[in-house]
Amino acid sequence: MRALVLILILVVLVGLGAVLTGYVNITHLRGEPPKVTATRSSITIKGGQPPAFDVEAGSVKVGSKEAKVAIPTLEIRKPTNNQQAATTNNMM
Repeated sequence: MRALVLILILVVLVGLGAVLTGYVNITHLRGEPPKVTATRSSITIKGGQPPAFDVEAGSVKVGSKEAKVAIPTLEIRKPTNNQQAATTNNMM
């Protein structure tokens, strides 16, 4: 039960974040409540229009392009006769 509540909270926070950052734009187009008339013996409901919304979501474009990247070179030289190789494995 706790996991379900946590997931619901996360969904609401992500949706709210999307609206607040402008990634999702919601516009209310129309909607009208019905007219309700109540008498002693009946209730009459007339008219009304369900709400309509226009939702625009942002887009993410993924692509590739060529780029020149400098790659460092590595040069390995063997030690000369007058230089001793560094050793750290002294076995006694």
